[in-house]
Amino acid sequence: MKVSTRGEYALRALIILGQQPQGVMTIADISDKTLVPISYLEHILLQLKHLGYVTSKRGSRGGYKINRSPEEIVIGEVIRKLEGPLAPMSCVSVTAYEPCALEEICLLRPLWMLIRETVAELLENTTLADLLLGRVRK
Repeated sequence: MKVSTRGEYALRALIILGQQPQGVMTIADISDKTLVPISYLEHILLQLKHLGYVTSKRGSRGGYKINRSPEEIVIGEVIRKLEGPLAPMSCVSVTAYEPCALEEICLLRPLWMLIRETVAELLENTTLADLLLGRVRK
């Protein structure tokens, strides 16, 4: 699993919007707070909107607003939808499994499996609310 800038920036935007769940924020304000260029942020917010995480409002008082409560936004789900599988190798992926010719004798597979399970458990058990409250499990 590799989290690209798109995934990181999307999480930054969700955090900023989650800090003001009742308010609408302009893209310029979100950009200032996340340090993400507006042109890139537009694409990310559009994707988050299509995925149902944010809504937008047009006009002079327009902007973006979080569409779900922070308790309902699971970080693992966001990452999977934006980045794809959490597994470091496709031979241990739950959602995008691809067999490997060496799978039966591979001594690395147990390590890749442990990494996938550890990452998936952490991300699937972390919500936006956890991040907002600084409750990331160690």
